[in-house]
Amino acid sequence: MKSVLSLRLNERARDDVVADNLLLVDYLREACGLTGTKIGCDGGECGACTVLVDGQPRHSCLTLAAQVQGAHVETVEGLGANGRMGALQRGFHEKLGAQCGFCTPGMIMAAEGLLRANPDPSDAEIQAGLAANICRCTGYVKIIEAVRQAATESRT
Repeated sequence: MKSVLSLRLNERARDDVVADNLLLVDYLREACGLTGTKIGCDGGECGACTVLVDGQPRHSCLTLAAQVQGAHVETVEGLGANGRMGALQRGFHEKLGAQCGFCTPGMIMAAEGLLRANPDPSDAEIQAGLAANICRCTGYVKIIEAVRQAATESRT
């Protein structure tokens, strides 16, 4: 079966006909062309597919597109403005928080959700906020530094 999906995606209204069993990650990548959202484990364990739904981090590989009917969905592509990186994107770049880069979009979106809820997190709170995201290349030190830098920058 198919139905009409109406939502806001990165601040823009969209209406698309989607299969009722279509995953949000597939909708974003295939129907919307937003390939920053990655498909990693297909089981909600790696966090590479993390997006924000109404401001809350969610694994898009575990979410049906139909479940975000009427919601505001944000992807990593929506964070920058006028061709400029957002604070977290800049932090990951400047602090070398990305190695292979595969997990980076999901990490950034999880961190964005964290910083919206807690603009001044401790390192332990950053670790907890990113606990649902796995990076196989780093020891997370640079990722935590990147989030800390973005938090500091956002407060000034």
